[in-house]
Amino acid sequence: MANVAAVDIGTNSVRLLIADDGGRELARPMRITRLGQGVDVSGRLAPEAIARTTAVLEEFRALAQLHGVTRLRATATSAARDAVNSAEFFDAAERALGARPELLSGDEEARLAFRGATAGLAPSQGPFLIIDLGGGSTELVLGATQPEALISLQLGCVRMTERHLKSDPPTSDQLGACFLDVERELGKASGIDASRARRVIGLAGTVTALSALQLGLRRYDAARTHHSRLTLEQVEASFQALSRADLAARRGMLAEPARAEVIVGGAAVLLALMRHFAIDELLVSEHDILDGLCESLRSA
Repeated sequence: MANVAAVDIGTNSVRLLIADDGGRELARPMRITRLGQGVDVSGRLAPEAIARTTAVLEEFRALAQLHGVTRLRATATSAARDAVNSAEFFDAAERALGARPELLSGDEEARLAFRGATAGLAPSQGPFLIIDLGGGSTELVLGATQPEALISLQLGCVRMTERHLKSDPPTSDQLGACFLDVERELGKASGIDASRARRVIGLAGTVTALSALQLGLRRYDAARTHHSRLTLEQVEASFQALSRADLAARRGMLAEPARAEVIVGGAAVLLALMRHFAIDELLVSEHDILDGLCESLRSA
């Protein structure tokens, strides 16, 4: 049976999913490389960020070969969309991975996230509102069996951290500016009628990290976080605790210490989103764009 693989090259992390033709997961490693380091200010991918990311892509290529992968699809998202030197990165990525990444638009990213997050859920549980909170962008998708409304917003844990949260821990003024920025960007999402959603699903590293924190996990366990629940009250409490702690303390609080540098910015985005759309609770999903990419390979 032929195996397939998907690589998601995000602003904060690079992730790989290897699955067999029946959809059974064989491997799902994640590495934080901060490809989007400084992109919000400079508009360019930094050489050291490209080097970190291509080193991981070489590792993922070896793992895919070990699992006998015959079809692989790689995509790059927000940081690569924003950078004027993305072609330079794609050349290096192709050499490292053996396949050239596709540059996804925000809408394409949203559609794949919806496909992955709703796989295995009965359409009767919808309509669904998908919140895919990444490093540089956040995609919102509303629909039952397919996207009916979607938008990609310039909101993410890396973008908000680099733009506003300069101190350790951040000051109240910095946090206030961050929330104002998020709320301003959310004003563009008037086409998303969240009141229609019967179930809200949260994706990506900020959401799963906050779930792990609520579950008291000392070591990250996707089997525990997948389809756990996060309430507005829990997100508020986690944000307050994380935003008052310095970097060393945040590392000690998180099951994935490498997320400590950007978790406050991510938590601020999620908290503002839940307040803005009056979301009392969301379902945490480990299934996301990677699952959508693998499904696209299996159904091709």
